[in-house]
Amino acid sequence: MGFFIYYMFLSSNSFQAIKNYFHNSLENIYSLREIEYFLKEIVIHRLQIDKTNYLLEKTTLLFSESDILYFHEILHRLKDKEPFQYIIGKCYFLDLELNIDSRALIPRPETEELVKWVVDKQKESAQILSILDLGTGSACIALSLKYLLPNSLVSAIDINKNTLNLAKENAEKLGLNITFLEQDVLSSTYPFQENSFDVWISNPPYIPMNEKHLLDTTVVNFEPEIALFVPDNNPLKFYEHIGLLAKKYLKHEGQLFFEVHENFALDCKNLLENLLFDSIELKKDLQGKYRMLCAIVNKNPTIL
Repeated sequence: MGFFIYYMFLSSNSFQAIKNYFHNSLENIYSLREIEYFLKEIVIHRLQIDKTNYLLEKTTLLFSESDILYFHEILHRLKDKEPFQYIIGKCYFLDLELNIDSRALIPRPETEELVKWVVDKQKESAQILSILDLGTGSACIALSLKYLLPNSLVSAIDINKNTLNLAKENAEKLGLNITFLEQDVLSSTYPFQENSFDVWISNPPYIPMNEKHLLDTTVVNFEPEIALFVPDNNPLKFYEHIGLLAKKYLKHEGQLFFEVHENFALDCKNLLENLLFDSIELKKDLQGKYRMLCAIVNKNPTIL
């Protein structure tokens, strides 16, 4: 049966033949809704049409031989459980369309919530904000903050030159001005002036290696390990290091935002309390899990 469908797929250039082949090949791996979504996005991407034209014309679409071979290649990548965003080469973050590939982690919905929280906390501020995104990856955080807070001065650092190249591609694509710097987040010092930032934000690696087996193969086999995992014996190492440097480079009453692992949210809060941050606030995501943290730098602590 599978060979017959494959033969019909190769011998027909109709939308229905492609649809049948996708469903037959992927139905044991993905849900019907996922397959329909994949097919729609692939056809729109390949033919460079919009969603309206796809809905109106899909039953009458005809494809070239090169189109059919392209669909066949995409299907096999889906069968290998490669993330669809990497296959299609793009993803969406808030209102922005970003290029994405294996050079960077695929942005998650909870990171969108973190960015919205940052923006909400700046609504009453009339000043020009200086913002640093630490471990920028695709630059989804930095670019969305620049987009939503256009008067802000946004900088972003990452240790990986190839990842920074992807971030720069996205900034150029969107026409947003970000200052990028190749910099290890775990360095002892940064090339910035002290007391120069209003906001720091980071979604650092926070998954202990002993949880690797709990992740989907689409994550483990394809997304960059450097952006995901931390040692089992020191899961908060990025938070501690960033917290220490934040006290140096953030202004008085500057804000430090983190995305956090739900199992270590309280530990992260306690760590920042020990570093003498003020007004430490944990926030739940839409799933009801503590996944975000905000802390305020107090450079004039009360001496009891």
